[in-house]
Amino acid sequence: MLKTELKLSLRGMDMFIFALCMPVVMVIILGIIYGNKPAFDGAQYTFLEQSFGAVSTIAICADGVMGLPLVISDYRNKKILKRFKVTPISPALILMVQVTIYMLYSIVSLILVYAVAALFFQFHFAGSMLQFLGAYFLVMLSMFSIGMMVGGVSPDMKTASVIASILYFPMLIFSGATLPYEVMPSALQKAANFLPLTQGIKLLKAASLGLSTKNVMFSIIVMTVLSAVCIIISIRFFKWE
Repeated sequence: MLKTELKLSLRGMDMFIFALCMPVVMVIILGIIYGNKPAFDGAQYTFLEQSFGAVSTIAICADGVMGLPLVISDYRNKKILKRFKVTPISPALILMVQVTIYMLYSIVSLILVYAVAALFFQFHFAGSMLQFLGAYFLVMLSMFSIGMMVGGVSPDMKTASVIASILYFPMLIFSGATLPYEVMPSALQKAANFLPLTQGIKLLKAASLGLSTKNVMFSIIVMTVLSAVCIIISIRFFKWE
């Protein structure tokens, strides 16, 4: 099933554009505009180093919040899930196959973003790579769990598309993935703190810059609880048709 679904996914260009090309384009734009300039006066790290964690979440957001639920709901709309229902395939297996595929997209995107930043803009990773990867997979799990829930319980593709768009675009714009969180007005920052991806980006920034994890314990808790709740809902209330 994984092999077949991966082939079907590669035939489309949506994820290639949004999950692979868009983060790389953002790194190039940031590198050209800001280069190795300090993030602010007296900062020990550059603007690109500060933004690396945020840019790396663009693919996660596109894959998990937009791509994954639309595929599941499209299968439901085409009665494919109804046919799966009479086979030994479980909702958990269907969802995990899609999650695995989009995880591959996200990992490839992270590698490309790092390679472009390091090769062309002298990007230096200041923090612990191991901690960053752990944080990256936690953020990935939380965003994908949202997609699993939306795709798993939406009655039709139109509903899934509307819900995914309502979740995707505010997180993409206001969480800090594209527009830096630090330049937002304080009122907008307070509103952005309610977005799950904002907490994920805070966690990734701390890991990539080598900051203390004590400051992001709230973000870790939010990501973990969100993942558990959404995964349980997506499997418990999964709609076959």
